[in-house]
Amino acid sequence: MPAYPDDRSAEISASLGVLPSGTPVSEVARRLMDLFTSGSIQAGTRLPPERHLAASLGVGRSAVREALAALEILGIVDVRPGSGTYLRGTASELLPQTLRWGLLIGERHTTELLELRSGLEIYVARLAATRATASDLEIIARRVEDMRETVEDLSAFAKADLEFHHSLAEAAGNRVLIDQLHVVRSLLQVYADRAVHDEAEARVAIAEHDAVHVALVERDEDAAASAMAVHMATASARLTADASSAS
Repeated sequence: MPAYPDDRSAEISASLGVLPSGTPVSEVARRLMDLFTSGSIQAGTRLPPERHLAASLGVGRSAVREALAALEILGIVDVRPGSGTYLRGTASELLPQTLRWGLLIGERHTTELLELRSGLEIYVARLAATRATASDLEIIARRVEDMRETVEDLSAFAKADLEFHHSLAEAAGNRVLIDQLHVVRSLLQVYADRAVHDEAEARVAIAEHDAVHVALVERDEDAAASAMAVHMATASARLTADASSAS
């Protein structure tokens, strides 16, 4: 594995910048992650020792140690006792973890996450209307059929529902959108696992998903976005109610 050269200390200091006294560990982690995902460091590179990072940031070694420990949990770095700390992936590979960290360390509310998810899903539907291949459309059609076939098994229905959205995102062909949706869905998973509460709600959801599929087949961007907006409004209202009852 390539070692991080010590003679780049000045460059690291300039790129990181000295943080204010009393900076929380979360901000130390943010600053380190900016460096690690900048694309200037190769995957597998051994990073500078904690004391060098601490000196560059103007913080204590304990803050750097805790920040690196948090980044290790998220899969950004690999801390090997007696060997050093290594960058685990390329900038693009680290993007999902970066997004997850940014959302997890900030104050968040279910309503705001639902608004973000709605906007992403609507745009995904719009993109998929022009980018979906014949194979993509077949897969999406199959997802709708899976939902119909599992309407009496709500657990299986929820999985089929999720697969529909996964397939739609793949058809949109934008990896960044897919990563963002993955993060938001994971944060909402406690509610999304209960996508619907009864067969009547499941049938409403099927009709809404089918409307999206029809718009995709017709290559109608506006109709696809509108159909997804309707579905997101219904789903968000249901999940908001779930969140309220759980709080």
